[in-house]
Amino acid sequence: MSQTKSIDQWLHAASQAFDEAGLFYGHGTDNAWDEAVYLISYTLGCGVAFADRDVDEPLSLSEDQKVQACVTQRIETKKPTAYLVNEAWFAGYTFYVDERVLVPRSPLAELIDEAFTPWIDIDNVKRIVDVGTGSGCIGITCALYFEHVQVELLDIDAGALAVAQKNIQYYDLAQRVQAYQSDLLDARQGQRYDIILSNPPYVSLDEYASLPDEYKQEPQLGLTSGVDGLDCVRRILSSAAQYLTPQGILIVEVGNSQVALEQAFPDVPFTWLEFEYGGSGVFLLDYSQLTTYFK
Repeated sequence: MSQTKSIDQWLHAASQAFDEAGLFYGHGTDNAWDEAVYLISYTLGCGVAFADRDVDEPLSLSEDQKVQACVTQRIETKKPTAYLVNEAWFAGYTFYVDERVLVPRSPLAELIDEAFTPWIDIDNVKRIVDVGTGSGCIGITCALYFEHVQVELLDIDAGALAVAQKNIQYYDLAQRVQAYQSDLLDARQGQRYDIILSNPPYVSLDEYASLPDEYKQEPQLGLTSGVDGLDCVRRILSSAAQYLTPQGILIVEVGNSQVALEQAFPDVPFTWLEFEYGGSGVFLLDYSQLTTYFK
């Protein structure tokens, strides 16, 4: 019987294999070594520091085969590791994910961590809605950070809502977080929120065609929205004021479609937020601006 590899040997072998396969990293890591740590630690059910394991000790045959299978699957399918291990991190919290939702990744985590300062006084915020919620990570994180706030999660896709509901239950937030099936905000007529957050589909068809294979493993419904990627964003802008309180704010991530949005609405004074830890293409508008420019 051939000798099984140790954790350390697998980390080196997997990271080398990932580089040789030309994998793309952008779903929680940015290099082959960290990707190997992510995949192998979760596959073995231990922390990323491997603190409870001897990394130089050969794995059992079953563990070795399990790691081999996952490494092979990552290379051959190009699936993000988050889908292979069904877990991703956002703002310091873990979330269940699968192919029904995008893998959490958004600079909005930094805004939540800073309590939306200086744009609104979080102590006066009673209701937040996360539009196009996917896994629910953005809205659920708001509920975990701000225990006095009621949060709604909206998504058009029933599969995504099932994932979000799983994460609501995991954090025992059913009393303060509700999920609704809704085409953007349409199903919540008559409701008002202090903060509307959205990381909607915003990838143009041209950009989508050039995306790495890893991103094309994600649901296209969560990525693209019309030829220029802005169909959902336009709808949010045109209706957001009727769902905001007079002191409310709208925050939307549009990523690389920032230029296209500014060209589409040259007169709108978008506030483009800056992030210390990376990320761009997130705008803020308040209630008065929305009522002025999107009547």
